[in-house]
Amino acid sequence: MTLYHVPWCPECLLVVQRLDDLGLAYESVIVPDARPDRAQVFAVSGQYYVPVLKDGDKVLSETRDILSYLETTHGSKAARS
Repeated sequence: MTLYHVPWCPECLLVVQRLDDLGLAYESVIVPDARPDRAQVFAVSGQYYVPVLKDGDKVLSETRDILSYLETTHGSKAARS
């Protein structure tokens, strides 16, 4: 999994916290503050906003969708650990 984010973004921090709470390994890619400079984000998601989570072929760019995906896809695994 790869998370594209900026360190000052409250929604990004929610996703980071959830990834950490679930004990999931992920690559953290800190992108530029200015949206037009986020070429990596655009290449992955077709837009410039963060957070963006890429998990295999799955790309999510809305915080609530990312959190829901993490819970439904990985949450039950963490609960069994």
